[in-house]
Amino acid sequence: MVCALLWSPLALAAAKSIPESGSYLFAYFSASRSSKGDGLHLAFSNDGLNWKEIKRGKIYFKPRQGMFRDPFILQGPDQTFHLTWTSAEKEIGYANSRTLLAWQDEKYLPVMANEALARNCWAPEIFYIEEKKLFMVYWSTTIPGRFPETGNSGDNGLNHRLYYTTTAEFNSFSPTKLLLDPGFNCIDADIVKAGENYIMFLKNETAKPVKKFVATLTAPSPEGPFSHPSEPLTPAWSEGPSALKIGSQWLVYFDRYAKKRYGVVVSEDLERWQDLSDSLKMPRGARHGCAFPVSREILDRLKSTAP
Repeated sequence: MVCALLWSPLALAAAKSIPESGSYLFAYFSASRSSKGDGLHLAFSNDGLNWKEIKRGKIYFKPRQGMFRDPFILQGPDQTFHLTWTSAEKEIGYANSRTLLAWQDEKYLPVMANEALARNCWAPEIFYIEEKKLFMVYWSTTIPGRFPETGNSGDNGLNHRLYYTTTAEFNSFSPTKLLLDPGFNCIDADIVKAGENYIMFLKNETAKPVKKFVATLTAPSPEGPFSHPSEPLTPAWSEGPSALKIGSQWLVYFDRYAKKRYGVVVSEDLERWQDLSDSLKMPRGARHGCAFPVSREILDRLKSTAP
């Protein structure tokens, strides 16, 4: 796949009016008070470019224990919202809600319990496999000694690859499997379906030499096999990609964590991209979140409910 960024002023001006009106949410955490994250925040937008925090940054969910970073929300076929987050070394956090206001079934999924040396479970996300009626939960993990060819490429000895499990009801899970080894240290995968293909947005986490950018891969199934990665979609020091389709456009948001701001690129064909970061307005302090569509009813209820 070839990815070209279009930077001309004419292309940028044309793209500003592309997004169509709708109801969209952005779930994120803030590390302004603690590096462990303070809980789930929500922002809303009607156009995908102008995001406003709901209820002055109200926290909609805070776990009983552990960290709360990298939240991801997927609405399942029964309309239940499923939330995952980075929680602890060999576990990921999980809870669900029908309204986004009240959360239940909070638990910690020991997805790497079978790997005694696993150092972490980062940025878990969920994809619903319609053909199998299964949820696919995927994340990145470092297991020391695995993939020695890139063992010295990361920060603090970290050398991630992607892993996954599947479940029908978030109570029992299939054995954890390797999802992707692209030949480099990688984190922060986000999978979407586009036509007959599945697109993965992925951060190249290589630090030596510095890569730290987002690229795309394609596959005939969310379980792979995935293609070679594209050229970079984003500048170096970007992470946490989240794709949202509005009309005919794909918007991919990314956390420019070194600059403490968010960015976004836009495409119609998932190959040629326009950078609209200068037109993007995000809540102050938003970190590594995800964008998703919601009904107007859900959004109105969130905005009208007392703090």
